[in-house]
Amino acid sequence: MAISAADVKALRMRSGAGMMDCKKALQEAGGDTDKAVEYLRKMGMAAASKRAHREAAQGRIESYVHPGEQVGVLLEVNSETDFVARTDEFKEFCHEVAMHIAAAKPVAVGREDLDAAVVEKEREILLDQVKNSGKPEKIWDKIVDGRVQKFFSEVCLLEQPWVREPKRTIGDLRKELSGKLGENIIVRRFAVFQIGQ
Repeated sequence: MAISAADVKALRMRSGAGMMDCKKALQEAGGDTDKAVEYLRKMGMAAASKRAHREAAQGRIESYVHPGEQVGVLLEVNSETDFVARTDEFKEFCHEVAMHIAAAKPVAVGREDLDAAVVEKEREILLDQVKNSGKPEKIWDKIVDGRVQKFFSEVCLLEQPWVREPKRTIGDLRKELSGKLGENIIVRRFAVFQIGQ
């Protein structure tokens, strides 16, 4: 199938990916632009996982105060270079994540940041619930494991469904940005301030 230069240019404007990547994505997708965008997203996420070991010592502190001035968020997001930290895409990501934090109220960035005692206590509570549910004992562990995973997706920022598009997690957004910008991007830490708490 012949891919026109206009199609490649349109996909490049939409995705921000390079010309050759856009051409390859359109070829792989048989000319379907939506499938090509999905292909580029997957390729960016795969590339992002290869970059995860690289040091990210630059970045920005994003502040967000929700309308009504009752909730505020400070967020640190790191990149490998200050050049990337000054791009509009990076700034937009930081802003979106800060707004998400204000709305979704995560407890930690990732599951490794949660206190092990908190996770163990949650597991004990869930096990007690399953024991009292009347379900067969042989499936208790499987049910508890599933509910612990759900707990992580509720309290860990990177595992939370994005409030604007719940089919994607904040971790997915981070990987996509990393793939698009070609650098390791790390959500380092955040703090939420709420009046009266």
